[in-house]
Amino acid sequence: MPRIFPFAAVVFGGAFALAAAAQDASTAASTARLEAVLQGFNHGQLIEQVAISPDGKRLAWIEDGEISVAPLDNLDKRRRVTASGASGSDTADARCTEQDLAWSPDSTALAFFSSCARASDGIESQENLFLTHLDGNPAARLTDLHGYVHSPVFAPDGRYIAFLYVEGATRAAGALAAMKRPSGVIGQEGIEIQRIAVVQAGVAAPMEPALVSPANLHVYEFDWSPDAKSLAYIAADPPGENNWWVAKLYTQPVGGTAMSILAPAEISGPLHGLQIAVPRWSPDGKHIAFIGGLMSDQGVTGGDLYIIPASGGQPRRCADPNATVVWFHWDPISHVSGLHGDDSIDLTEIGGDGLLHLIPSLEISTGASGVTEEGEQAFGGTISGGSLMSSQSVARDGTEAFVFSSYSKPPEIWIDHAGKARQLTHFNDGVEPSWGKSVSVEWTSDKFHVQGWLMLPKEYDPAKKYPLIVQVHGGPASAVLPRWGTGSPLSPEAFSALGYFVFMPNPRGSYGQGEAFTQANRKDFGYGDLRGILAGLDAVESEYSIDPNRVGLDGWSYGGFMTMFAITQTQRFKAAVAGAGISDWLSYYGENSIDQWMIPYFGASVYDDPAVYARSSAIDFIKQAHTPTLIVVGDRDGECPAPQSFEFWHALRDLNVPTQFVVYPNEGHGFVNPDHRRDVLERAVAWFTEYMPSGS
Repeated sequence: MPRIFPFAAVVFGGAFALAAAAQDASTAASTARLEAVLQGFNHGQLIEQVAISPDGKRLAWIEDGEISVAPLDNLDKRRRVTASGASGSDTADARCTEQDLAWSPDSTALAFFSSCARASDGIESQENLFLTHLDGNPAARLTDLHGYVHSPVFAPDGRYIAFLYVEGATRAAGALAAMKRPSGVIGQEGIEIQRIAVVQAGVAAPMEPALVSPANLHVYEFDWSPDAKSLAYIAADPPGENNWWVAKLYTQPVGGTAMSILAPAEISGPLHGLQIAVPRWSPDGKHIAFIGGLMSDQGVTGGDLYIIPASGGQPRRCADPNATVVWFHWDPISHVSGLHGDDSIDLTEIGGDGLLHLIPSLEISTGASGVTEEGEQAFGGTISGGSLMSSQSVARDGTEAFVFSSYSKPPEIWIDHAGKARQLTHFNDGVEPSWGKSVSVEWTSDKFHVQGWLMLPKEYDPAKKYPLIVQVHGGPASAVLPRWGTGSPLSPEAFSALGYFVFMPNPRGSYGQGEAFTQANRKDFGYGDLRGILAGLDAVESEYSIDPNRVGLDGWSYGGFMTMFAITQTQRFKAAVAGAGISDWLSYYGENSIDQWMIPYFGASVYDDPAVYARSSAIDFIKQAHTPTLIVVGDRDGECPAPQSFEFWHALRDLNVPTQFVVYPNEGHGFVNPDHRRDVLERAVAWFTEYMPSGS
C-alpha cells in the first residue's frame, strides 16, 4: 500500500518534534521494518457476516465482500449471489458492495443491500435492497432509495422487510462517522433522522419504502412482534448521534401510533439514567427483553438483561451480576417444545476471565440456567454473526452460526447446536499469525480483580529485554477481546511483529465483571483506572523480560484521553501516542456532538459541577507532562473534536515537550481511509523508535 501523499495530512511540529526535515536514519529504518512486517502479514479471507436459514438447512455468508450460499451439510456446493447477475458462479461487478443478509422466514429467499451499478437503472453507489429466491434468476431490486440504509429484517409472516433508513443522508448515521461541516442554523437545519422503512417482499418493480416510525424520532434498533403487526424500537429525539444516551423504548402498531413504554431517565432502580439496546420481543408477544447498562457508544452493547411487559411497566433485571451481557436471543427450542414456554433466553456474556461465554436456556423467571455448567461454553476470542457486537444467527432448531477469530486463529464460520460448537469452514487453513502469541493476565487493583491481554514479541526470547507498549481501549465501557488483526491505526499485531510487548488491559470502567465494575470510574476518570493499569504493568513486568526504560503508551478515544492524562500523572512512560483524545473535559462539553453521554458518567452537566470535570482534565496538570507525545485526530471528529488535540499539542509545545500533531482530512472518529490508517501506524512506529531506542 502506498504511503499517504504529503498534502493529505496537516502536521504541526513542536520544539523537539520529529519534523519531516529531521527524520533521520533510525526513522527511515523503522519505516522499512514496518513495511517488511506489513508485507509479511497474511490476513487470509475476511468473513464479514454469516446467516443460517430459519430451517437450518442453508448458510449464507459474506466473504471479502461477496455473498455465497451453500447447503449447511455441503459447503462445497456454494453458489455466488450478486445483484449484478444471476445467482450462480458469475463474476461480480467490481463496483458492487454487498452487505446485511436477511433470510425469509420460510428459508426460500435471501435479502441483502447492494450498491451494484447497472447500466439499465443508473445506480452508481447508492445501496438498495435486493431479493433473491436462489433459483438461478437475477436478484430483484426492491427499492428506490436515496440515503443511508442498514439492518434489513423480514416480518415473521414474510410479507414485508423492514430496515433502518436515513432519507437524503449525507453521511452514515452515528457518532463514529465524519460529521458534516457546520453551516446554516446549527441544531435546526440539515438534521438527518434515521427511521424504520418497510417494503413489500414481493414487489415487481423498485419502489420507495413506507416510513413507518415517526418523523421526529431517530431510531437505533428495532424488532418485529411475532404476529408481524407491531414493532418495538429504541429511539430518541434528533440529533441521533447525540441522544442515544437518553433513548426510550417504544412499541408501535405498523401504521399506528408510537407509544413509549420505557424511559430510563424517568424510572427508579438500577436502570435509572442508563442506556438500553437490543430490544427483542418474546415469542408469545407478551414481553420485550433488552440489555441495559452504562454504555459509552451505541453499537458497543454491554450491561444486564432486562425484561418488561410489552404494554409497559417496571423492567425486571435478570442474569449474572458479575458478568456483562453483550447479546441474547429468546430460546427457540424452549418455545417450540414448551419446555420453558416463553421463559428461556440464551445469553452471550463477557466474563471476568476475558472470555466470551455462551449460556443456553437462562430461565428469566428465576435467573437460573436451565442446563448444567457443562452446557456453558467459553471462547477465547471474538464471535459475530452480523452488525451487532457478539451476535449470532439462529435457526428455528436452535442452531447458531457465527464467525469466530482470535489473536492466533483467523476468521472461520462456526456452528453451535445443543451446546456443542464446532468449526464449519476452513477458508483460512494454513494462515498463521505474523505476530507473537498472546496470554491472559489477571491482577488485583484496590478491591477489584482486573484482567487484560498481553501480546508477546514475535519470536520472544526470555533471555532478552524487550520494549512494551500499553494500549488503552476506547469506551471506557468496552473491552479488549482477542480477534484476528483488523488493521487498526495503532495495530498491536504490527508492534508485536516489530519486537514489542503490547499490554491491553481491561481496567475498571470496562465490560466483563458486571455493572459495578463498569460503573466504578464514574466521577473518577483517570484515577482508579490508571491505578489499575499501572498495577497490571507491574504484574507483567514481574513475569516477563521487559525493559522498564522502554515502556510506551498509546490509545484511541477514551484511550487517547487516558494517554493524555497518564503522562501528567506519571513519568513511567518514555513515549506516547494519543489518538482522538480529550485534554479538557470542561471545554470538551461544549465542543463535541455527543454531550449526552457525559451526564451518566460525571453526574451533572459541566455548568452545574465544573469541578468534577476539571479534576480529570489533563490540561489542568499539563506542567507535570514531560513525555514525548505524538497526537493524531480527524478534522471531522464529532466524538473527540480536533480542538481537544490542538489544545494538548499547544501546551506541550509551549512547555518544550517533544510533540507532533497530525490532523487527517475528512476523517471522523473512526478512520476509514486506509492510507490515513497506514500513515498513523507509520508515524507511531517512528515515534516509539525515536524515543524508546534499543540500547537506551
